[in-house]
Amino acid sequence: MTFTHRDLAALSELLREAARIEVMPSFRRLDAGSVRAKSGPLDLVTVADEAAERRITASLQRRFPGCIVVGEEAASADPSMIDALATADLAFVVDPIDGTSNYAAGIPLFGVMAAALIRGEVVAAAVLDPVCDDIALALRGEGAWSEAADGRTAPFRVAAAVPVAQMTGHISWRYLPESQRALVSGNLPRLAGAWDFRCAAHQYRMVACGTTHVLMFNRLLPWDHAPGWLLHREAGGYSARFDETPYRAEHLSGGIICAPDRASWQAVREALFQS
Repeated sequence: MTFTHRDLAALSELLREAARIEVMPSFRRLDAGSVRAKSGPLDLVTVADEAAERRITASLQRRFPGCIVVGEEAASADPSMIDALATADLAFVVDPIDGTSNYAAGIPLFGVMAAALIRGEVVAAAVLDPVCDDIALALRGEGAWSEAADGRTAPFRVAAAVPVAQMTGHISWRYLPESQRALVSGNLPRLAGAWDFRCAAHQYRMVACGTTHVLMFNRLLPWDHAPGWLLHREAGGYSARFDETPYRAEHLSGGIICAPDRASWQAVREALFQS
């Protein structure tokens, strides 16, 4: 089985459709009953997340009969769904609104993401900025690029390697073990600048298109990372888990660092995790 440019175009359009119909009409129009916490106050879901995931899932199943769809909200109710990603002939991971805390707060920094997997290998990715209707796309072995609403495209390429003291990037320390949280947050001044936008969609886009150098997350959920990981890889970047093993979509722990190349990756890991 292969995943073609035509398939990727279909994936792009159904994400855009869900954003137009389910996501943007509710933005800054949510009432208190439309938002609730899942595992805690930092883990929110809205009626728009749920409606968008239902629409995307139904659209994928129509377009790709027999596919498996693992959406964030469905997998929150049934985590065992993730197990199918490693072996399914064709599976999709879907994040209907990445950056839900921003979305619920009325901050225009969120995304709609999906990745296609063939027997566990991430082969295609789509990361939509629904506010600007601009989508970042990647196809395994064929590069990464952005596509504007008017059809204009631009290639993605990671930033050139620079010393750690000149690097900027996105460091999420919230889900690190307590001992590592203190260490990593204390080491952030070793970089030129570090931010956490509460939105993996935009952070992966920025590191893939070369406007920042590095990205680090500890918690790995496939809908948060599989799409952006492929964008970054196809834009020429290097990534691995903290122990230097390759990232796979079924991994739920072990962290990830993305950097321009392997030497930069090693320098970043040393800067963040050594006292």
